[in-house]
Amino acid sequence: MLIKLLVEGGEMKPGPVLSQKLGPVGIPMNQVLQKVNDATKDFKGMKVPVELSVDPTTKEMSINVFSPPASELIKKELGIEKGSNDHKKVKMANASIEQIILVAKTKMPNLLCKDLKAAVKTVLGNSVSLGILVENKSPKEVIAEVEEGKYDSEISSEKIETDPEKKKSLMEYFSKVKVEQEKLLKAEEAAKVAEAAAAAEKPAEGAEAEAGKAEAKPEEKKESKK
Repeated sequence: MLIKLLVEGGEMKPGPVLSQKLGPVGIPMNQVLQKVNDATKDFKGMKVPVELSVDPTTKEMSINVFSPPASELIKKELGIEKGSNDHKKVKMANASIEQIILVAKTKMPNLLCKDLKAAVKTVLGNSVSLGILVENKSPKEVIAEVEEGKYDSEISSEKIETDPEKKKSLMEYFSKVKVEQEKLLKAEEAAKVAEAAAAAEKPAEGAEAEAGKAEAKPEEKKESKK
């Protein structure tokens, strides 16, 4: 019997789905939790795909742990808890190409990529929806640059360490981006508030106009009798 799970690294908890599958086999839940948590403890804070292979007859169990999804590895590497709710407007981090190469190397055994360069492009593609900048640019721009060979040296040498000066420069650039996007978001929020206020005033104006018409009607009738 094969059971596929997506668990919190090192912190798997009991659940109804797993209980229903393990119950008839007679394997203790606590035993499974301990083994899975031990096997995934290095991926703490990330979602980890796990396969449990259980023999109902012998009650023997083996665990196969896969590397976390690329999005989880990217967030872990960049120190962010979640991706952007609107990746076109809100950026969450500014990665170096070396950090992308590191994630690509980690994830490559589970990717259908012919080489590291292809894996790097895949990770860059995952960075788009998370709202991640790479080398101060959109990941889509960097994918084009990878295809043109701009980062062939870093990829071929599997460079995964970012120079301190470069890291500092990327952080300074991102600080400016954050300031600008905060201004933009505040301006948009103010515009929404103003729009809502204007919309609320229109019904009141309409009601006043109707009330005015209703008051005018009796006068009109008196004049017609004369």
